[in-house]
Amino acid sequence: MKDRMTWEETIKFIRTQPEFDYLVDKAYFEENLPLNVERFIKSDEFIETLKILRQYQPFAKTILDIGSGNGITAVALALEGYHVVSIEPDPSDTIGAGAIRKLKKHYNLINLEIYESFAEELQLQSESFDIVYTRQCMHHAYDLNKFVAEASRVTKKKGLFITIRDHVIFNQKDKEWFLENHPLQKFYGGENAFQTEEYRTAMEKAGLKVEKEIKYYESVINYFPVSKEEILNKFQIRRSKAISNFKNKFGILSRLTFFKYLYLKKKGLNQSNKLNENEIPGRMYSYITIKT
Repeated sequence: MKDRMTWEETIKFIRTQPEFDYLVDKAYFEENLPLNVERFIKSDEFIETLKILRQYQPFAKTILDIGSGNGITAVALALEGYHVVSIEPDPSDTIGAGAIRKLKKHYNLINLEIYESFAEELQLQSESFDIVYTRQCMHHAYDLNKFVAEASRVTKKKGLFITIRDHVIFNQKDKEWFLENHPLQKFYGGENAFQTEEYRTAMEKAGLKVEKEIKYYESVINYFPVSKEEILNKFQIRRSKAISNFKNKFGILSRLTFFKYLYLKKKGLNQSNKLNENEIPGRMYSYITIKT
């Protein structure tokens, strides 16, 4: 085996490994491309994203989808009636432009155009899109400032540039923790993340006003496919187990409320920590911006 796989090789490989079944399912990496689209369209993430698009650009007709991957986003948006231009540098039939072309044919979409290009090198007319949309892509930029500048350039005045589910890190140590915990980094080595200040600065320099920075727990867009109920239930289970261990370990002392508080605080299980994004490696944020 080579030291590093390509992204396509990585996806083909994990499809054969039972331990990655959940990831393949929830990340829409199934070999059955239309199935991925149908499931994405029905997802809470996409439903909430559509609400934002319609709120900020109710009369939008044109969307540029940057980093379309295997096409679930571009096709979903085209099926909603938008004229979509898809940008995807990977040519593969598995996870790139080839897969998008298969889906375009499958759904007979005349309102979907596909180009193989990096976001930093768009060969598109300036101010030509009502909405520029990118999902789980901006953090892969080889030049973040250029990526955002190009996205802004092709967005119409007062148009919407929206980024969905980009990894955020707080410092270099946090980034190392994220990369160590990413399930696919060891195979293809292509993961990355930026600090919020880097994202926001790149947007502001590109003439984009940040209307909203959506943190990890602020929207199902970021934490999907896990539900808020599942998150809270898992926390409560961990907390209950910790309290049980606390009682067994300290006996009568466990009745002291302040002692219990300190114990749970040390374990990171106080009620104030039940939605603590610091415990999520590479937590995802989304950004809503308007071109000024």
